[in-house]
Amino acid sequence: MPLPSWNPLAPVLQTVAAFSRQLLIAPEAGPEDHRLRPLLSVSLSLPAAPPPPPEVLKEKDANAAPLTKEEVGRATWMLLHTIAAQFPDEPTRQQKRDAKELMHIISRLYPCKECAEHFKEVLKANPVQAGSQAEFSEWLCYVHNVVNRSVESVSIESYEK
Repeated sequence: MPLPSWNPLAPVLQTVAAFSRQLLIAPEAGPEDHRLRPLLSVSLSLPAAPPPPPEVLKEKDANAAPLTKEEVGRATWMLLHTIAAQFPDEPTRQQKRDAKELMHIISRLYPCKECAEHFKEVLKANPVQAGSQAEFSEWLCYVHNVVNRSVESVSIESYEK
């Protein structure tokens, strides 16, 4: 599958990669401990193989469907719940700031502008809670449910029209 020339999620993935460098699998371990590694490693570099000729790319791109709003949403929630599950029980001030900033970055860069605006409203009404792994996970589940209820009500309104 050819790599797109620009991935609209690249800024989010870069932020998540930077954020995950702060999240450690074994935070109580020393720096030489082999269990000490980033939660997520993201590479946005191009593959070593040369890209296919432009006519091949055009042919493949014509058949490829873009991700739907639902597919992007499911992937985003999966990523966020994974981050929350691995969030430290006792995060540093920087990790707390990073979690909050990640949510605000998503609300600014999310590829669905309508969804991004809605997420900004949700964040305003429900500020990020990242004092611990449990608190961050519970907050994220609550916010996910708020978004789901909104999506369901929009779907019902669309159906009734």
